Amino acid sequence: MSMKSQLQLSALIRNSMFELILTCVLLFGVTTIVRLVVGDSPISRGFPQIHVQLFLVGALVAVLLSALIVSRPGKISGGHMNPAISLAMWRLGVFPAVGIAPYIAAQLIGSILGVLAARVVWGPIVARPPVLFAVIQPAPVWSSAPLFAAEVIGMGLIVFLVGYFLSNPRLAPKVPWLVGILIGLGIALLGTQSGGSLNPARQFGPAVVSAHTGKLWVFLIAPMVGAELGAQLLRAFRKRRQVLTHRLCGTDHDGARLDERFVDGALW
Repeated sequence: MSMKSQLQLSALIRNSMFELILTCVLLFGVTTIVRLVVGDSPISRGFPQIHVQLFLVGALVAVLLSALIVSRPGKISGGHMNPAISLAMWRLGVFPAVGIAPYIAAQLIGSILGVLAARVVWGPIVARPPVLFAVIQPAPVWSSAPLFAAEVIGMGLIVFLVGYFLSNPRLAPKVPWLVGILIGLGIALLGTQSGGSLNPARQFGPAVVSAHTGKLWVFLIAPMVGAELGAQLLRAFRKRRQVLTHRLCGTDHDGARLDERFVDGALW
């Protein structure tokens, strides 16, 4: 193995581990937020209306997600924490294909570890309803088909907007807040209906740990389909300007502000 190949492998392992850690922190945070806002607590007693609770959950998750993206590990790995985002960045030509499988594996493992960590910290209350490991449970009227469509459309919109921002150096630094706002809105608006997952890793850990895996396949596959459609739509819409980076913090690989040219190579 050449020196260059060794360095690339080392960087891939490092970045995948950062994705594992970031996703672990994200799911620990999500489970903790649900436990404090929806579970038995002064907050849930003060705001018993489910729509108010979901608004609070969405706002807090938005802040957490944005903070993780701009954190040091997020700036290094790209701060995806979402298999659909990693897929989209590859399809948009700014993320290497060799990184897809390690990133997705790291994100899914991190999801499980984050939920288990929350169980250790908060105790049995996390395992009982209404917290139930923060697993998303769509309303009974939502069958698999409309749920699949909602996740496809939601993820497609996110990928399109994120890619659009990352193709413009002036907009790229705003991507962390864009992602946070979009995910927060998804939780607040869709929480009582489809659940507003929009991230396979968001549902994977809670579903596996809680054993509520009935519609898990929808939450795993639909966002990936949406990511592909969103990437294809963006490529058709912006033929003359390409996405500049796979880093959701909106910087080049060395942390410098993006310039007007497409960064070729040095993706890691």
